[in-house]
Amino acid sequence: MARSRFADRLHRLRLSLSSLGADAILVSSLPNIRYLCGFTGSSGLLLIESSGGAFFTDSRYTFQAHEEVAGARIHIAKQGLLRAAGEALRRKRGHRRVAFSPSSLTVAQKQSLEAATGKGMRWVPDQSVVEKLRCVKDASELASMQEAADIISRVFEAVLPLIRPGISELGLAAEIEHEMKRRGASGASFETIVASGVRSAWPHARPSSNLLKKDELVVLDQGAILRGYCSDMTRTVFLGKAPGRIRKLYKAVLDAQQAAKAAVRPGVKAGDVDRAARAVLRQAGLARYFTHSTGHGLGLEVHEMPRLGRGDEFVLQEGMVVTVEPGVYVEGLGGVRIEDDVVVTAQGALDLTNAPREFLEL
Repeated sequence: MARSRFADRLHRLRLSLSSLGADAILVSSLPNIRYLCGFTGSSGLLLIESSGGAFFTDSRYTFQAHEEVAGARIHIAKQGLLRAAGEALRRKRGHRRVAFSPSSLTVAQKQSLEAATGKGMRWVPDQSVVEKLRCVKDASELASMQEAADIISRVFEAVLPLIRPGISELGLAAEIEHEMKRRGASGASFETIVASGVRSAWPHARPSSNLLKKDELVVLDQGAILRGYCSDMTRTVFLGKAPGRIRKLYKAVLDAQQAAKAAVRPGVKAGDVDRAARAVLRQAGLARYFTHSTGHGLGLEVHEMPRLGRGDEFVLQEGMVVTVEPGVYVEGLGGVRIEDDVVVTAQGALDLTNAPREFLEL
């Protein structure tokens, strides 16, 4: 079953070669390689031609490659992957245009490839063709992502009793990540964010040794990886009885998230989802405190296409998975962010994450 899934993905990629004006494509991004052939190691290159393909890795992954790789001949490189792939291309006399990913090859790596292939080879940007294929998830991907979302939802509920004055941000982050693994995750999909007090206004604060205190906001942004697929969820709580201003901030962010979710459906531009969230915050007089995009794609990487930001023209399709995460960040006071993972369905946004969203005063 898995091998037929990879065969379908490779077939769809080959159909894209003509639109790229390419005879072949060299895939160097490890998440893209995993998506196309199943390899989960940390060293690999995948060369896909109109008929056939070759996978290059080093001797550390000999057994693993033969166990995992589907749809490509396996080559164990003895003198570097780039050289091996370049020499293979040079032997292909009919290949004169090869697509590559400028975002996952350094200038030095591309120069090494050019040296190995020799003169006459033209390199053309791949226009993120694999990333675009990855946007729409199949049933097996959605099942893994639902499980990863379930893990992180249950983790949040499990650590709620620990979110009390006296625990450090670092200590709480460690408990969250331990609980993920205890529940079956292979790890965190990014460094867990625990930010309290005025630091909760830092959207991507790293956990510190600061102790949580009474009468402060705490932002918890956490995600798990299961079978390679990521979840990403944020909740905000208050330690103690929250003043009216904090309650208003929270309600505005929750209303903005609900408006954005209501805008999610096939055929809608990503920027329109962002616009829906900003309209609510603008009405509440908080638009200037919303400093990032409303969301992003999710899958084998925690940040994928599409981006749900101002003016983004990317059209949503059924089967895409995106985050919806408006937030407001007030310097000297704190921040509130509420984030969920949703699937784009014909009926609209379907929540994958389902931890409580009501305002929690602990």
